[in-house]
Amino acid sequence: MKQTSSASLLRERKDGGEARVGSVELLFDLVFVFAVTQLSHFLLHHLTPLGAVQTCLLLMAVWWVWIYTSWVTNWLDPDKTQVRVMLFLLMLAGLVLSTSLPEAFAERGLTFAAAYASMQVGRSLFALWAFERDGRPADAKNFQRIIIWLSVSALFWIFGGLAAPAPRLGLWTVALAIEYTGPAVGFFVPGLGRSETTDWAIEGGHLAERCGLFVIIALGESILVTGATFGDLEWTWPAAVAFVTALAGSIAMWWVYFNVGAERGSKQIEQSDDPGRIGRFAYTYVHLLLIGGIILTAVGDEIMLSHPEGHAEIRTTIPVVGGPALYVAGNLLFKYAISGRWQLSHLVGLSLFALAALLARDASPLVLGALATAVLIVVAGWETRSIGDRTRPLGR
Repeated sequence: MKQTSSASLLRERKDGGEARVGSVELLFDLVFVFAVTQLSHFLLHHLTPLGAVQTCLLLMAVWWVWIYTSWVTNWLDPDKTQVRVMLFLLMLAGLVLSTSLPEAFAERGLTFAAAYASMQVGRSLFALWAFERDGRPADAKNFQRIIIWLSVSALFWIFGGLAAPAPRLGLWTVALAIEYTGPAVGFFVPGLGRSETTDWAIEGGHLAERCGLFVIIALGESILVTGATFGDLEWTWPAAVAFVTALAGSIAMWWVYFNVGAERGSKQIEQSDDPGRIGRFAYTYVHLLLIGGIILTAVGDEIMLSHPEGHAEIRTTIPVVGGPALYVAGNLLFKYAISGRWQLSHLVGLSLFALAALLARDASPLVLGALATAVLIVVAGWETRSIGDRTRPLGR
């Protein structure tokens, strides 16, 4: 039997009203400030091909547990006590997960895996219970499928946590492959069928706002790294110029995403007849590239601040130029997903990043960082000038 509205744990859908991100959700998101910081520090201290692969895997896991929670709180009401308690328990597990990140491929692999798997499966079980008690069989069936997929991946997470570092990477890669494939195939399960994106009745504006706030979290972490690193350095002219360059780059990255794209993405998903489809591709998958680009840029900024002079090595070029390039590529895909058009400013920007990488052999880290920041400013300025009025469609 369907519960009364006062007993329901689901968000109330109000015609013409948008579900806003609540304070409890913001509190939950603060856990991931710590996670993002841990990831950037991990990559900085493991700036090798293997370290890059490990960081990528850990980032994908952190993002996946966060975005799944965002989908669940899009359906469930965080103002209800039971949902709040669920989020608080997830925060506890999230702090354990974040604390374990630096040693995830060493002594704390099982701790990381157990925290991650418990968050994924536990949250989904709670959602299943909430939908069943509210008399929503279609949504409950969707979470039955999700739980089966996450339970299978959880086995690989746990086995990986128990294994040595080399096989651990392989087992965890399989676990992530299972989880990232799930939404793409509608969590198909024999006997239970598959979910359709049209069945995912989400508050598009709420999901867009949540993802935008995560971008702010990552950008904020980048600025924190810049300030902390500069504060510990001797204040020379090269260090000061590097500091201004890094800050200008962070501002330009904010501009590229928030000046136009974030707002239009929110409007597009709100007005869509199939918001689940846009939410799955543009926000669930594509935004991972944005976060990865910001984290990689933060590492590049710290290297540029600490060693502004001399010749840039490949391990410097990749984060200093590759980070902003990955961020712009993510924005290119995001804006294509919401407008159906490729942004010329972003395509030109990616070409300029490639040119900067070719010049890296003869440039210092500071010069290379300045070139990358200049490209970001060009992309932001070009898009702003070409679009002008925000009511005009994306595409130039």
